[in-house]
Amino acid sequence: MARSGFLGDLLTNLYGRGKWSEGAIERRPIEDLCLALLSAAGEVSGLKLASAIFRRYRGMSPEEKLAFFTFLNERLDVDAAEVAGLAQAYAEARTTENFAALVRAAEPGRQELFRRLHQAPGATAELVAARVDLLGMLEEHPELKRTDMDFVHLLRSWFNRGFLRIEQIDWNTSATLLEKIVAYEAVHEIHDWDDLRRRLHPEDRRCFAFFHPTMPHEPLIFVEVALTRGVPGSIQALLEEDREVISPSGANTAVFYSISNCQKGLKGVSFGNFLIKQVVEELSLALPKLDTFVTLSPIPGLNRWLKTLPDDRRATRLLAGKATEVEAEAMAARYLLEARRPDGYPRDPVARFHLGNGAMVHDVHAGADTSENGMGQSCGLMVNYLYESGQTERRHESFTAEKKIASSRSVRAKARSEKGSGAAPTAAPPTPEPAN
Repeated sequence: MARSGFLGDLLTNLYGRGKWSEGAIERRPIEDLCLALLSAAGEVSGLKLASAIFRRYRGMSPEEKLAFFTFLNERLDVDAAEVAGLAQAYAEARTTENFAALVRAAEPGRQELFRRLHQAPGATAELVAARVDLLGMLEEHPELKRTDMDFVHLLRSWFNRGFLRIEQIDWNTSATLLEKIVAYEAVHEIHDWDDLRRRLHPEDRRCFAFFHPTMPHEPLIFVEVALTRGVPGSIQALLEEDREVISPSGANTAVFYSISNCQKGLKGVSFGNFLIKQVVEELSLALPKLDTFVTLSPIPGLNRWLKTLPDDRRATRLLAGKATEVEAEAMAARYLLEARRPDGYPRDPVARFHLGNGAMVHDVHAGADTSENGMGQSCGLMVNYLYESGQTERRHESFTAEKKIASSRSVRAKARSEKGSGAAPTAAPPTPEPAN
């Protein structure tokens, strides 16, 4: 693997013995520019090269982008033989020098390239956008996952919780940002400005988003919250146009009914857990009478699971729209508590998210989402996940270490009921992660 061998000849050819030539930069292949950036010692030269690489990348065709990522994947990979030799040397003599050499060799050159690219103005957004392109290539070119691993490694560092800023979104927020909230909503479609107003303007509604200082006008993730009396069991009732608006001081429950990830390029960089915890803190301080924090969440994998049970009469009835409310809730409870992936974790992606955050399965509701999407993914069923202060850490550890699913007595009873019994659930490969 070549990282810095071009320092003399390449930089001389590019810039002409200390003089910068914009024309020379623009004429060089992007691969040469990347190698030169890895060799550049000066801040000015690095900034010019990084900016030039981004300009070149933006104008590339899909085929050229694939060739570029292949270059990163192969030319800037680790030298496995070198790493093996240095690892053996370190095993024989655990000196600081041997350790430093091993660490340097074990890091792919593309990680350092990404770090140097990151110095250009607007680089964070450029790199996040480039990763969207890379993600679209992985199915046909799985070998590029090595490069994607380096992306994730650095993005998790750059988007560390300490850098994030929480901001409340309301009806007075700029129209530009409100338009992005409409576009990024991934759970319950916002149909028009009147629909958005019903979610942001009433005093018993809240919306919070995370932002990063290098992308101040782009939300990373946002959560919509309803303040209610009691735990709701229907998204229609929660969002209906003529519902009764209550005073926040009279609410005892905060309902997280939609969590939407906004940046596809940050897939694998988790913000939801931090956002929920931060919003709970914000609401608890502002409204001390709130004593219940719960979601009203979709069950996106339910219908796919039901279709794996062709001999189960109750599954067939539910898919055909003929199940009773009791039968429907029993099947949903059974799915959430029993259906597992091969690795032992719940099959449902939203369940994995909330249970991994330390929540418990609190209740299931038939007829809770009668929209086309709700009927298509879960026959209209939804679930509440309850976040209880003082229990989340214990439940998180139990779920992570032992794959234990915390659930209420009523949900366990529904899962055990005779109307919900049938053929044993089957394992399935992981499914894509939707929001909330």
